[in-house]
Amino acid sequence: MVNFAGKVLDFIKDEDGPTAVEYAVMMALIIVVCLGSVGLIGQNANDKFQTVADELAG
Repeated sequence: MVNFAGKVLDFIKDEDGPTAVEYAVMMALIIVVCLGSVGLIGQNANDKFQTVADELAG
């Protein structure tokens, strides 16, 4: 248990831990923006295709 606590303290003192967390948060935000963009573009494309289909059917 003492060894585990020492490793946790070393991880907290190390600079790589916070840097990895920052990169993970940045990557999560990029993924959210990409998914939102794809969803919006997909919906706009679907609306456009539906408009063309309605014009051809009418």
